[in-house]
Amino acid sequence: MVKIRVFNGPNLNLLGQREPGQYGQRSLSEIMQELESFADSCGVGLDHLQTNSEGVMVDAIQQAGRDGVDYIIINPAGYTHTSVAIRDALLAVDIPFVEVHLSAVTSREPFRQVTYFSDIALGVISGFRGESYLLALQAILNRIEP
Repeated sequence: MVKIRVFNGPNLNLLGQREPGQYGQRSLSEIMQELESFADSCGVGLDHLQTNSEGVMVDAIQQAGRDGVDYIIINPAGYTHTSVAIRDALLAVDIPFVEVHLSAVTSREPFRQVTYFSDIALGVISGFRGESYLLALQAILNRIEP
């Protein structure tokens, strides 16, 4: 069974209440439940982690390498624009990943348009709120189907 791990960065635990006009009305829990259900219906193992801590995310990415995870979906949130440590962890484990953002980062403030991950990602999905995760999962499924 293909194993996919989803990593969610800082403040995503506040989805649904934090700037709903920008990020949508649904909670992270609701989005992850929908994603897990879709993954299950496709015969894919999927789990997820949300953390507000850069070090916890680095440790979890390294653990994904030890756990034999096949693909990663990552929404680094605020770490998108700052974290060399998370970038280095992704490079170290060499697990293909899709970068996800709920908002259209390329049409936001200039500092949000800088990403430390897009050049090493399989692809970037941005601007579709919670559906961004489903699109990322579909892109991965398209890669693994014979």
